[in-house]
Amino acid sequence: MVNEVYEKWLHHPNLDPSYKEVLANMSEKEKNDAFYTTIEFGTAGMRGLLGPGTNRINLHTIRKANAGFAQYICAHGEEAKKRGIAIGYDNRHMSYEFAMDSAKMLATFGITSYVFESLRPTPELSFAVRYFHCFGGIMVTASHNPKEYNGYKLYDEKGCQLVPHLAEQVIERVNAVEDELALCANPTAEQEQLIHVIGKEVDEAYYEKVLGIQLNPQIAKDDVKIIFTPEHGTANIPVKEVYTRAGYHFVAVEEQCTPDPDFSNTPTPNPEEAGAYELALEYAKREAADIILVCDPDADRMGVGVKHHGEYKLLTGNQSGAVLIEYIFSQLKAKNQMPPNPVMFNTVVTSDLGEKIADKYGVATEKTLTGFKFIGEKVAKYEATNEKQYVFGYEESYGSLIQPFVRDKDAPQACLMLAEAACYYKAQGKTLVDVLYDLYAELGYYEESQKSLTLAGQEGAQRIQEILATLRKTQLQDLGGSAVVRFEDYKECRVVENGKEFELTGFTKSDVLKYYLADGSWIAIRPSGTEPKCKFYYCIKGSSLEDAHEKTLSYQQAIDDLIK
Repeated sequence: MVNEVYEKWLHHPNLDPSYKEVLANMSEKEKNDAFYTTIEFGTAGMRGLLGPGTNRINLHTIRKANAGFAQYICAHGEEAKKRGIAIGYDNRHMSYEFAMDSAKMLATFGITSYVFESLRPTPELSFAVRYFHCFGGIMVTASHNPKEYNGYKLYDEKGCQLVPHLAEQVIERVNAVEDELALCANPTAEQEQLIHVIGKEVDEAYYEKVLGIQLNPQIAKDDVKIIFTPEHGTANIPVKEVYTRAGYHFVAVEEQCTPDPDFSNTPTPNPEEAGAYELALEYAKREAADIILVCDPDADRMGVGVKHHGEYKLLTGNQSGAVLIEYIFSQLKAKNQMPPNPVMFNTVVTSDLGEKIADKYGVATEKTLTGFKFIGEKVAKYEATNEKQYVFGYEESYGSLIQPFVRDKDAPQACLMLAEAACYYKAQGKTLVDVLYDLYAELGYYEESQKSLTLAGQEGAQRIQEILATLRKTQLQDLGGSAVVRFEDYKECRVVENGKEFELTGFTKSDVLKYYLADGSWIAIRPSGTEPKCKFYYCIKGSSLEDAHEKTLSYQQAIDDLIK
């Protein structure tokens, strides 16, 4: 079957010429990996390695996705086609080409599009959908993945990534496309008129909204210096522009400000990995900076480094989220601006610390599955019912949303608010690490971490499924010497607690397992929706930071032993 599909691609008259040589030189292993399956939508849309093949991101698989999306739009009538689709893209290889090809493909179906003139952040694409009252959006990005990747994300009319019941309607139509190689993106001259290029007008409206989130715009800023890097990505202009207009003192890591698809001057563009901070740390030491802010290529995630006692400490997404929650909620309360029935959203793999801070300020916390689209869905629900008022949303994976004029993670917002928090606390003689440690002393000591098991290719995918299936069948009684007091299976929608089993409700089915331990810790396991990885999340509670760290190492070893 693999060889049959491979030969079809190799000899198809409509194959894009750029792929011919790559196909001709593939090894048997490369052929199998490129053709053994069809690339699928995951928690963040369609994402994968660039190159020819049904299991790759390329012009033909993008066209197949666009053909299915176009049919979905057409099924909603002429008004949906007229409202159209906003299209954004990042700095990666082929991002511009995929974005323009998407606009042309939609045009062949009579669908209007609004395409950014150059690369823009994912949150600004979400904003553009709302700004133009579009029916939906497309963002071409692989987020924080390595340079060999690209991806394609779909948005609804609220600027939120498609949630499962909507994505399934698109996927059904995409899967019905029998031959992606037969698709052409060749609109007529009249259809070309449906493609509109957008830029500065949207930028200005977005900047105005971002600047509007400030809680203390007049705060003294002269004493805080920021090192900022966009990691060659889309945050470069927006964050610089917002900081300049707000009056913050920042130094950009110039070597990482060029929109380089090869990420030449960084070991990794992922703020979850220490390599993303290497050059920024050199700048910080030279400039004696207070904080380091690192954005991923599509500017939905923000990593943080803080100078504390002369050394730079990198915060996890859970830790920077906790600091933001403390600052925002304390200010809302102090200014008597906390809305009635306030609610915060995070995910089932986000630390318990944030919820404890929210509870301290009378803010309810609601959890969703991994994927910011589920938070966006909750925002839309309460926007319609007015039952609760949104005050914050975040994930452990370095993404947050301060105000929901965007419906995805928004790093420019987070950068602005964290800079304000740094100024506020420095005036009190505190670093952001001091704020975090105060929260630990008040609410409990937590160490959160994530480990990944990466197993590439078909065999790797099968092995990951075997691990999850085995764990699902094995009712663990203890982990690392601590009793398992509750087990949640989000795929089979069941909970086991105190020897009793009952239904897990309120979530879409998802391949996630979560173990709650007697000491107040928990461990969650889920395969990545966009990478060949199985992720293990640890939220470990101790009597001190040292105790939490020792227990974390013990629990990680217990899991490693379990899956061998």
